[in-house]
Amino acid sequence: QVPLVESGGGLVQPGGSLRLSCSASGSIVSISTMSWYRQAPGKERELVATINSGGRTNYADSVKGEFTISRDNARNTVYLQMNSLKPEDTAVYYCNANLRTSWSQPLANYWGQGTQVTVSS
Repeated sequence: QVPLVESGGGLVQPGGSLRLSCSASGSIVSISTMSWYRQAPGKERELVATINSGGRTNYADSVKGEFTISRDNARNTVYLQMNSLKPEDTAVYYCNANLRTSWSQPLANYWGQGTQVTVSS
């Protein structure tokens, strides 16, 4: 197992900002796509943002212009900068990565444990 460890969640007021981090540790030889998903209570998990190994990004329409995904390949880390947060952004945010633990193994998909983001006054 390759743990993906998220951090940076918490309680923030509407209009505020948070920065989530997700680091992959262990034996890793390459990481392709890294993504952030979120799941609000009573709703299905949804894709928030994706970044590929070349830095190309895609965003859900609901967060375009407010959220920014980035990565540090040297640290095997992906970030999600969230600005102008709204109560509807409240959810558990999950990191997801497609990575390879050895060159003889295919890409495999991994999930983090999730970090709670609550936007409330």
